[in-house]
This record gives sequence, structure tokens and C-alpha cells, in this order.
Amino acid sequence: MLNLLAISGSLRAASTNSALVAALAANAPADCRVTIYDGLGRLPIFNPDDEGERTPRDASDLIDAVTRADGVIVSCPEYAHGVPGGMKNALDWLVSRDAAVGKPAMLVHASPRSLYARAALAEIMRTMSFALYEETALEVALLGKKPPEIGAILAEPANQQAMREAVKAFAGFIRRQT
Repeated sequence: MLNLLAISGSLRAASTNSALVAALAANAPADCRVTIYDGLGRLPIFNPDDEGERTPRDASDLIDAVTRADGVIVSCPEYAHGVPGGMKNALDWLVSRDAAVGKPAMLVHASPRSLYARAALAEIMRTMSFALYEETALEVALLGKKPPEIGAILAEPANQQAMREAVKAFAGFIRRQT
């Protein structure tokens, strides 16, 4: 059983990215368990002076969750052509740790328009030494949809199958890494 950690880079209550990672968790193949990280909004702003023994509990929880996971799935919005501060802050807490080094990671997308953030996030994660899986891109166009529409789109059999296939392909990538 592979343990995957899914992170939404959005703090919005009605986030399309959060809906997508929840749907991925619900539609994961039987040999994968997807746990959703929900602590993004509780993370203190990264400060290198607070690393080591002074690492805040919420930051330690994130580091431990990434360390324990066999792979990480990230769905992130784009704000002003970039990665939202909360997501970047979470990654900053991982920079000087071994948690990200060689850790398989996959980006999934809830908007076809977030091209700048996709490129920036991929560059940041590669720089941090995540093993970024880029062979299969999962994109489910949810931008601008209301929660009932989002639920209906994510419940479509074709989208559920696409989510299962994306996680299955990512699981294969993880297994090839070890």
C-alpha cells in the first residue's frame, strides 16, 4: 500500500484545488491511500531562526507528513502569475530538510489557466530535489464553477477514471524510484 500526501495550495473554503485533492483521495486505486494535508493555513511564516529544536509544531507536522509519505500530490492555484504565499511558505519549511530530497511528487490542476504558477511550482520543487513526475498531467477544469457544479464534474465517470489513472501512473513512477 502506497501512502500519498495530497496538498491543496489554496486556503479558500470553496477551493477548486481542495475539491480536486479530495476527489483524488476518494478515487484512488485500491493500492494507494491518499491523505489530505489540511494544515497550510496554520503554518507560521517560515523563519530560518526557528528551525531545528525551535521548529513550530505545525511546521514539524508538515515535515513529518511529507517524510512519511511515499509521494506527494499538489494542486495549487495561481495568484498574480505565481504560487500563493501559503503554498510557498509550506515549501520553505521543507527546504533545509531531507523530507523533499528524492520524494516523488506530482502536480495536478483545477484550472487550465494557471500556467505561470505551474511552471514556478515545478521549478521550485525541482530545485528542492523533489522527484517530479511529469509524464501524465491531470487537469480537471473547475475554475469558476460553483460547489454543486464542481461536485458534478468530479463525479463524472470519465473524470473519476482520469483521477484513478493519474494516481495509478504516479504510483508506478514511485515504485520505479525505489
